[in-house]
Amino acid sequence: MTTMLNKIAVYGAGSWGTALAILLARNGLQVLLWDMSAEQAERINTARENKQYIPDTILPDNLCVTANLDDMLAFSRCQLIVVPSHGFRSLLNRMQDGVTADHSIFWASKGIEVDSGMLLHEIMQEILPNNHYGVVSGPTFALEVAKGLPTAMTVAGNSLQSSQALSQALQGNNVRIYTSTDVIGVELGGAVKNVLAIAAGIADGLGFGANARAALITRGLTETRRLAKVLGAQDETLMGLAGLGDLVLTCTDNQSRNRRLGLALGLGKTIEQAQEEIGQAIEGLKTSQSVKLLAQRAGVEMPICDLVYKILYQQLPPQQAVETLLSRQQKAEASDIAKVI
Repeated sequence: MTTMLNKIAVYGAGSWGTALAILLARNGLQVLLWDMSAEQAERINTARENKQYIPDTILPDNLCVTANLDDMLAFSRCQLIVVPSHGFRSLLNRMQDGVTADHSIFWASKGIEVDSGMLLHEIMQEILPNNHYGVVSGPTFALEVAKGLPTAMTVAGNSLQSSQALSQALQGNNVRIYTSTDVIGVELGGAVKNVLAIAAGIADGLGFGANARAALITRGLTETRRLAKVLGAQDETLMGLAGLGDLVLTCTDNQSRNRRLGLALGLGKTIEQAQEEIGQAIEGLKTSQSVKLLAQRAGVEMPICDLVYKILYQQLPPQQAVETLLSRQQKAEASDIAKVI
């Protein structure tokens, strides 16, 4: 029997963390949201609005913000981490001494650790090996969730009971939740799509049109499925919300920071100029390094992701990258897909 959650601690008062906190509060839970800055936490509490990330949305009365980690761990047995993936390990290390066996730890962060190439669940297993854990992912934009627009997500974890409890807490207010046990597949879908969205943005910035974008999405999905198979994920996951769904959303809508980075590069802007314009973390920048490492380690060919890496870190001109991609040796699509499944 699944135990209903009535309280939840959400880490990360950026756009996605705030949106999820608002969703959970609207669903009737008591929510404590963590910001690393005590001053920012106080500003949000006083204004009852996160003006920087989710403007024009009043926070529900049952949502409060704190900068105290001890308060977070004491508040609820369910912890939901929504910080950028490069801050995931350091936050778990800070939480470690206060976590008990009763805590379940989920995350909605999307990425792969840069230096190690570790997926986030592997970091979790290393630091907190005895806790229930899982990941929340899917085709979602924070502002749309905060507005209460229709959304679907996947919760995957190592404990069905904990996953179902979080799923029930998230479901409602136009939100549909599906459960899964394929943590690896959900993580990979959410991470690699950010790199592919940069590629789609570059192609659009260069003016290559809808045909090129569709081809990049389709072939990019094949690259992700190849890597996922080697790492032990289920192919069905990559064809679902956390894979194909998230990939299509991120590659086709300008709410995506990764797509907007690609657009800027395709238009001839520098990475620094794009980052300044976007003003928030762009996960695909770091994830392109991690995906390259994972692909090399797994012996998997990922030409689109590899070219994005070269554009970002080896100064390969975007136009030349596309020409390189199109001049690759011909192969049969069906046999290439068959290698995956």
